[in-house]
Amino acid sequence: MTWTAFAIVSAGLFSPFGPVGIAFSSSFSLRFFPQFARKGFTASSLGKVKLIHYPLPRRVDKRGERPLVSPDNCPTDSKAGAGFMNTSRLKLLSALALSVVFSGNGLAQQNSLLPDYPNSYEIVRDIVNMPDGRMMGSSNAVDVDSEGNIWLFERCGMNSCSDSDVDPILKFSPEGEFLFSFGAGMFVFPHGIIVDDDDNLWIVDAGVEDGVKGNQIFKFNQQGEILIELGRPGIRGDGPDLFNEPSDLAIGPDGSIYIADGHINPESNRRIVHMTAEGEFIEAWGEKGSGPLQFECPHSLAVDSEGRIYVGDRTNNRLQVLSPDGELLAIWTHFGRPSGVRIQNDTLYVVDSESRAAEGEYGYNPGWHRGIYVGTLDGLITDFIPDPSPSGGTSFPEGFSVDDNGVIWGASVGDREVLKFTRQ
Repeated sequence: MTWTAFAIVSAGLFSPFGPVGIAFSSSFSLRFFPQFARKGFTASSLGKVKLIHYPLPRRVDKRGERPLVSPDNCPTDSKAGAGFMNTSRLKLLSALALSVVFSGNGLAQQNSLLPDYPNSYEIVRDIVNMPDGRMMGSSNAVDVDSEGNIWLFERCGMNSCSDSDVDPILKFSPEGEFLFSFGAGMFVFPHGIIVDDDDNLWIVDAGVEDGVKGNQIFKFNQQGEILIELGRPGIRGDGPDLFNEPSDLAIGPDGSIYIADGHINPESNRRIVHMTAEGEFIEAWGEKGSGPLQFECPHSLAVDSEGRIYVGDRTNNRLQVLSPDGELLAIWTHFGRPSGVRIQNDTLYVVDSESRAAEGEYGYNPGWHRGIYVGTLDGLITDFIPDPSPSGGTSFPEGFSVDDNGVIWGASVGDREVLKFTRQ
């Protein structure tokens, strides 16, 4: 089926839904993309509605359909190709499309739709054995090295290491037996761990004790020796050698590093920082806000084999996809409220650990169900692992990693455990 026309409605025209995109096919089906509803629908002329998803712009999927993403990032210049129309015609087509969707009760259905993707995974619990006399604290940071050893960066038996003298970086055997630990007194709020191709550890500390410690990124070898130290301990800033509550780190195909610099504190940064493999500043992109290339909480990020950067803009309930040079490629809102983003073997993994349905509650994101989305780099979802406690607080892995075999390793802030997800 070939899609032959698109329309974009300017913000506020159909309040409260904001910008809306639609696409018509040669068989007079349409696609409806309400930005704030955060779900796409396919509707026939009879108004029947079902859940869909959509890939990156400027590409054609396997069905021959021209993709459309959030209207904030829909191309409007001549490079976008035929099918984009002038403003008056767009508004007319949009109005016609909306009449079909409203008549089909589409908006009434959107929050009742459950993810209908298959779940090909089973959950394995009780993965690691903590050292004697020690309880695991909150964590969103776990990874595995080339020998299958499990590395955990946890919050010192609590939800902070600020006043603790225990080691927050722990190594476990592939069977989960404790082997080694280090890092006591160095960190405030453990928030990220990446094991690189040389089995070195990149550590992200998102907290800060002013003038004392925190707001830093470290590279360690497996013996706990510092190889690289980025940022200045306890100093906030947005300069080339400073951070303000960094949340995550990813390594590009050329070895350079990308840092999600910012968390939920209103004073923290809202940017993506690009550095060389040695930690020399290259450039930074982004600012506070909810528009294109703006962030409210750049909580996690991943880089694919072509250098594209996938940023989990959690508080804005979306992923933003950037080119290696920081150009905005796509805004995706069909992965819920992304806390963690990882890519392995050209497969995209996104975890939503925060969405809640109660208005006024933290994580308010009605109609979305917490869990791990598995899909393609075009944004098509192939699997969904649901949170077994969807009505509780943060109960599923907030952060995770994926090994070469496609096994997902998750770390939980609320339940304080390490989980493993294996394909059945």
